[in-house]
Amino acid sequence: MFAHFRKVLSVTLVAATLLPCAAYAEEFTDGQKAAIGDVVKSYLLEHPEVITEALQALDARNKVAEEQGRMDAIQANKEAIFSSPYQSILGDPNAKIALVEFFDYNCGYCKKALADTRAVLDKEKDVKIILKEFPILSEGSVEAAKVAAAVNILDPKAYEAFHFELMGIRGQADGDRALAAAVKAGLDEAKVKETAGTQAVAEAINHSYDLARKLGINGTPAYIIGDEMVYGAVGFADLNRRIEAMRACGKTAC
Repeated sequence: MFAHFRKVLSVTLVAATLLPCAAYAEEFTDGQKAAIGDVVKSYLLEHPEVITEALQALDARNKVAEEQGRMDAIQANKEAIFSSPYQSILGDPNAKIALVEFFDYNCGYCKKALADTRAVLDKEKDVKIILKEFPILSEGSVEAAKVAAAVNILDPKAYEAFHFELMGIRGQADGDRALAAAVKAGLDEAKVKETAGTQAVAEAINHSYDLARKLGINGTPAYIIGDEMVYGAVGFADLNRRIEAMRACGKTAC
Protein backbone atom coordinates (compact mmCIF):
# COMPACT_ATOMS: atom_id res chain seq x y z
CA MET A 1 0.00 0.00 0.00
CA PHE A 2 2.86 2.35 0.70
CA ALA A 3 4.16 1.66 -2.80
CA HIS A 4 0.76 2.56 -4.26
CA PHE A 5 0.62 5.72 -2.14
CA ARG A 6 4.07 6.79 -3.30
CA LYS A 7 3.07 6.08 -6.88
CA VAL A 8 0.02 8.34 -6.61
CA LEU A 9 2.13 11.16 -5.19
CA SER A 10 4.79 10.63 -7.83
CA VAL A 11 2.25 10.93 -10.64
CA THR A 12 0.95 14.15 -9.11
CA LEU A 13 4.42 15.60 -8.77
CA VAL A 14 5.40 14.59 -12.32
CA ALA A 15 2.30 16.32 -13.61
CA ALA A 16 3.36 19.44 -11.77
CA THR A 17 6.75 19.42 -13.46
CA LEU A 18 5.07 19.62 -16.85
CA LEU A 19 4.02 23.19 -16.12
CA PRO A 20 5.98 26.05 -17.74
CA CYS A 21 9.56 26.41 -16.47
CA ALA A 22 8.75 29.59 -14.56
CA ALA A 23 6.24 27.67 -12.43
CA TYR A 24 8.67 25.31 -10.72
CA ALA A 25 11.29 27.94 -10.14
CA GLU A 26 9.16 28.80 -7.12
CA GLU A 27 7.11 26.82 -4.57
CA PHE A 28 4.01 24.94 -5.68
CA THR A 29 1.11 27.23 -6.38
CA ASP A 30 -1.97 27.14 -4.18
CA GLY A 31 -3.76 25.26 -6.92
CA GLN A 32 -1.03 22.61 -7.15
CA LYS A 33 -0.99 22.21 -3.38
CA ALA A 34 -4.76 21.82 -3.37
CA ALA A 35 -4.58 19.20 -6.13
CA ILE A 36 -1.97 17.18 -4.28
CA GLY A 37 -3.95 17.52 -1.05
CA ASP A 38 -7.09 16.23 -2.78
CA VAL A 39 -5.22 13.18 -4.09
CA VAL A 40 -3.78 12.40 -0.66
CA LYS A 41 -7.10 12.95 1.11
CA SER A 42 -8.96 10.79 -1.37
CA TYR A 43 -6.47 7.97 -1.03
CA LEU A 44 -6.52 8.06 2.76
CA LEU A 45 -10.31 8.05 2.86
CA GLU A 46 -10.37 5.00 0.63
CA HIS A 47 -7.49 3.29 2.48
CA PRO A 48 -7.55 4.46 6.15
CA GLU A 49 -5.51 1.40 7.15
CA VAL A 50 -2.49 3.16 5.65
CA ILE A 51 -2.46 5.55 8.63
CA THR A 52 -2.24 2.63 11.06
CA GLU A 53 0.54 1.06 9.01
CA ALA A 54 2.42 4.35 8.92
CA LEU A 55 2.14 4.79 12.71
CA GLN A 56 3.33 1.22 13.27
CA ALA A 57 6.29 1.78 10.97
CA LEU A 58 7.13 5.02 12.77
CA ASP A 59 6.90 3.30 16.16
CA ALA A 60 9.22 0.50 14.99
CA ARG A 61 11.70 3.04 13.61
CA ASN A 62 11.64 5.01 16.88
CA LYS A 63 12.25 1.84 18.91
CA VAL A 64 15.26 0.97 16.77
CA ALA A 65 16.61 4.51 17.20
CA GLU A 66 16.04 4.37 20.99
CA GLU A 67 17.82 1.03 21.24
CA GLN A 68 20.75 2.32 19.23
CA GLY A 69 20.84 5.39 21.47
CA ARG A 70 21.05 3.17 24.57
CA MET A 71 23.83 1.09 23.04
CA ASP A 72 25.76 4.24 22.12
CA ALA A 73 25.32 5.57 25.69
CA ILE A 74 26.65 2.31 27.14
CA GLN A 75 29.69 2.42 24.88
CA ALA A 76 30.34 6.07 25.74
CA ASN A 77 30.21 5.34 29.50
CA LYS A 78 31.74 1.86 29.53
CA GLU A 79 34.47 2.67 32.03
CA ALA A 80 32.03 4.20 34.54
CA ILE A 81 29.58 1.31 34.12
CA PHE A 82 31.94 -1.62 34.48
CA SER A 83 35.09 -0.31 36.18
CA SER A 84 34.09 2.50 38.53
CA PRO A 85 35.98 2.79 41.83
CA TYR A 86 32.63 3.53 43.51
CA GLN A 87 30.77 0.34 42.64
CA SER A 88 30.15 -2.68 44.85
CA ILE A 89 30.79 -6.17 43.49
CA LEU A 90 29.11 -9.45 44.41
CA GLY A 91 30.85 -12.66 43.37
CA ASP A 92 34.32 -13.01 41.88
CA PRO A 93 35.68 -9.53 41.02
CA ASN A 94 37.73 -11.15 38.24
CA ALA A 95 34.78 -12.91 36.61
CA LYS A 96 34.66 -12.34 32.84
CA ILE A 97 30.91 -11.64 32.62
CA ALA A 98 29.46 -8.60 34.38
CA LEU A 99 25.82 -8.01 35.25
CA VAL A 100 25.27 -4.42 36.41
CA GLU A 101 22.24 -3.50 38.52
CA PHE A 102 20.95 -0.06 39.49
CA PHE A 103 18.80 -0.53 42.60
CA ASP A 104 17.08 1.13 45.55
CA TYR A 105 16.81 -0.55 48.96
CA ASN A 106 13.13 0.42 49.14
CA CYS A 107 12.25 -0.80 45.64
CA GLY A 108 9.73 -3.64 45.87
CA TYR A 109 10.75 -5.01 42.49
CA CYS A 110 14.42 -4.95 43.56
CA LYS A 111 13.46 -6.99 46.62
CA LYS A 112 11.59 -9.39 44.36
CA ALA A 113 14.69 -9.71 42.17
CA LEU A 114 16.92 -10.51 45.17
CA ALA A 115 16.33 -14.23 44.61
CA ASP A 116 17.50 -13.79 41.01
CA THR A 117 20.70 -12.14 42.27
CA ARG A 118 21.33 -15.06 44.61
CA ALA A 119 20.62 -17.58 41.84
CA VAL A 120 23.10 -15.89 39.50
CA LEU A 121 25.81 -15.93 42.19
CA ASP A 122 25.11 -19.58 43.06
CA LYS A 123 24.84 -20.95 39.52
CA GLU A 124 27.00 -18.68 37.37
CA LYS A 125 30.51 -18.72 38.84
CA ASP A 126 31.97 -16.76 35.91
CA VAL A 127 29.55 -13.85 36.51
CA LYS A 128 30.06 -10.90 38.83
CA ILE A 129 27.23 -8.57 39.83
CA ILE A 130 28.14 -4.88 39.90
CA LEU A 131 25.77 -2.92 42.12
CA LYS A 132 25.06 0.78 41.65
CA GLU A 133 23.42 2.51 44.61
CA PHE A 134 20.58 4.49 43.03
CA PRO A 135 18.33 5.80 45.84
CA ILE A 136 15.37 7.50 44.18
CA LEU A 137 12.30 6.50 46.19
CA SER A 138 12.64 8.22 49.56
CA GLU A 139 14.92 9.93 52.05
CA GLY A 140 15.20 6.56 53.77
CA SER A 141 16.57 5.15 50.52
CA VAL A 142 19.25 7.85 50.48
CA GLU A 143 20.20 7.16 54.11
CA ALA A 144 20.44 3.42 53.43
CA ALA A 145 22.52 3.96 50.29
CA LYS A 146 24.98 6.14 52.21
CA VAL A 147 25.46 3.43 54.82
CA ALA A 148 25.86 0.84 52.05
CA ALA A 149 28.52 2.94 50.34
CA ALA A 150 30.30 3.33 53.67
CA VAL A 151 30.25 -0.45 54.21
CA ASN A 152 31.76 -0.95 50.76
CA ILE A 153 34.55 1.54 51.54
CA LEU A 154 35.34 0.07 54.97
CA ASP A 155 35.06 -3.64 54.16
CA PRO A 156 34.15 -4.67 50.58
CA LYS A 157 34.15 -8.35 51.59
CA ALA A 158 31.39 -7.69 54.13
CA TYR A 159 29.22 -5.87 51.60
CA GLU A 160 27.53 -8.99 50.24
CA ALA A 161 26.27 -10.11 53.66
CA PHE A 162 25.18 -6.56 54.43
CA HIS A 163 23.39 -6.21 51.09
CA PHE A 164 21.36 -9.40 51.39
CA GLU A 165 20.47 -8.60 55.00
CA LEU A 166 19.21 -5.08 54.27
CA MET A 167 17.51 -5.91 50.97
CA GLY A 168 15.75 -8.83 52.62
CA ILE A 169 14.13 -6.90 55.49
CA ARG A 170 10.40 -6.33 55.65
CA GLY A 171 9.20 -2.75 55.57
CA GLN A 172 11.11 0.40 54.71
CA ALA A 173 14.88 0.70 54.78
CA ASP A 174 16.47 3.79 56.32
CA GLY A 175 19.71 4.82 58.01
CA ASP A 176 19.01 3.04 61.28
CA ARG A 177 18.02 -0.26 59.70
CA ALA A 178 21.04 -0.05 57.39
CA LEU A 179 23.34 0.51 60.37
CA ALA A 180 21.82 -2.53 62.08
CA ALA A 181 22.53 -4.61 58.95
CA ALA A 182 26.11 -3.30 58.89
CA VAL A 183 26.66 -4.32 62.53
CA LYS A 184 25.21 -7.75 61.78
CA ALA A 185 27.72 -8.04 58.91
CA GLY A 186 30.53 -7.44 61.40
CA LEU A 187 31.28 -3.71 61.07
CA ASP A 188 31.68 -1.11 63.80
CA GLU A 189 28.55 1.06 63.99
CA ALA A 190 30.37 4.28 64.94
CA LYS A 191 32.88 3.88 62.13
CA VAL A 192 30.16 3.18 59.57
CA LYS A 193 28.17 6.17 60.75
CA GLU A 194 31.20 8.43 60.49
CA THR A 195 32.14 7.17 57.01
CA ALA A 196 28.56 7.54 55.75
CA GLY A 197 28.90 11.32 56.18
CA THR A 198 32.12 11.67 54.21
CA GLN A 199 32.72 13.24 50.80
CA ALA A 200 33.75 9.84 49.42
CA VAL A 201 30.26 8.45 50.07
CA ALA A 202 28.59 11.54 48.59
CA GLU A 203 30.71 11.10 45.47
CA ALA A 204 29.72 7.44 45.19
CA ILE A 205 26.00 8.26 45.28
CA ASN A 206 26.37 11.21 42.90
CA HIS A 207 28.32 8.97 40.52
CA SER A 208 25.31 6.66 40.22
CA TYR A 209 22.91 9.57 39.72
CA ASP A 210 25.11 11.04 36.99
CA LEU A 211 25.59 7.71 35.23
CA ALA A 212 21.86 6.93 35.36
CA ARG A 213 21.11 10.32 33.80
CA LYS A 214 23.55 9.69 30.95
CA LEU A 215 22.03 6.27 30.32
CA GLY A 216 18.42 7.44 30.60
CA ILE A 217 17.69 5.23 33.63
CA ASN A 218 14.90 6.56 35.84
CA GLY A 219 13.61 3.44 37.58
CA THR A 220 14.79 0.33 39.42
CA PRO A 221 15.85 -2.34 38.99
CA ALA A 222 17.70 -1.60 35.76
CA TYR A 223 20.33 -4.00 34.46
CA ILE A 224 23.15 -3.70 31.97
CA ILE A 225 24.78 -6.74 30.45
CA GLY A 226 27.09 -6.38 27.49
CA ASP A 227 25.68 -3.59 25.35
CA GLU A 228 22.07 -4.17 26.41
CA MET A 229 19.91 -2.46 29.00
CA VAL A 230 17.18 -4.49 30.73
CA TYR A 231 14.42 -2.85 32.77
CA GLY A 232 12.47 -4.41 35.63
CA ALA A 233 12.54 -7.63 37.64
CA VAL A 234 12.64 -9.89 34.58
CA GLY A 235 13.48 -13.08 36.49
CA PHE A 236 16.42 -15.47 36.58
CA ALA A 237 15.51 -17.29 33.35
CA ASP A 238 15.62 -14.05 31.37
CA LEU A 239 18.91 -12.95 32.94
CA ASN A 240 20.37 -16.42 32.48
CA ARG A 241 19.49 -16.41 28.76
CA ARG A 242 21.49 -13.21 28.31
CA ILE A 243 24.37 -14.56 30.42
CA GLU A 244 24.50 -17.72 28.28
CA ALA A 245 24.63 -15.57 25.15
CA MET A 246 27.45 -13.47 26.61
CA ARG A 247 29.32 -16.66 27.44
CA ALA A 248 28.82 -18.09 23.97
CA CYS A 249 29.54 -15.08 21.76
CA GLY A 250 30.35 -12.04 23.88
CA LYS A 251 27.01 -10.30 23.37
CA THR A 252 23.40 -10.83 24.45
CA ALA A 253 22.09 -11.50 20.93
CA CYS A 254 24.17 -14.11 19.10
